[in-house]
Amino acid sequence: MPMGTYQQFKDELKKLEIDDYDVVDHPAAHTTEEADKYIAGREGVRTKTMFLKGKKKKFYMVIMDDKKRMDFHEFQDLTGAKRVSMARPEDLAEQLGLAPGIVSPFGLLNNTDHNVQVYFDKDIVDEPIQTFHPNENTHTIFIKTPDLFKFLKEEGYEPEIIDL
Repeated sequence: MPMGTYQQFKDELKKLEIDDYDVVDHPAAHTTEEADKYIAGREGVRTKTMFLKGKKKKFYMVIMDDKKRMDFHEFQDLTGAKRVSMARPEDLAEQLGLAPGIVSPFGLLNNTDHNVQVYFDKDIVDEPIQTFHPNENTHTIFIKTPDLFKFLKEEGYEPEIIDL
C-alpha cells in the first residue's frame, strides 16, 4: 500500500472545497509533545489519534485531547469492542498507509476497505479548531471541526462521539 502523503491530503481538501485551514511547517515531530512546541500559542485543541485493533481484525481510530490518557477498558465498555490494543505498525501501514507517530484522520484516505470505525472524545467536538499531522510529521494542520467532520463524511465515515 502506498504511504499517505501531505500532497494527497491537500489535493483531497481542495477537491472537497475545504480551504479555510492553516498549516505550520516544522521539523519532524515524533510525539505530540514535540509537535506542541512548534505550534505553541496558536488556537486549536491539540489532539492525539490512536489506531487500535480489536478481536477479529476490527480497527478503530480514537481522536482525543493529547493531554488525556486512553483507558482501554473504558473504551471497550463504551463501544462493545473486544480485546482492544494498539494496532501494530504493519496494520497501520496496511490500513492507513501511515507510519507510527503520524496517525491522523487523514490517513483514512488510504483505507480502501473502509473498515475503520472512527470515534471522537466528546471533550473535543465542540472545540472550534483541531490540530493534526496531515499524513507527514513535518506539518501541523489547524482545521475547523465542522470541516474535519465534512472530510470524514465525504470519505464515507460516520464518526461516533463517546465520553472517554
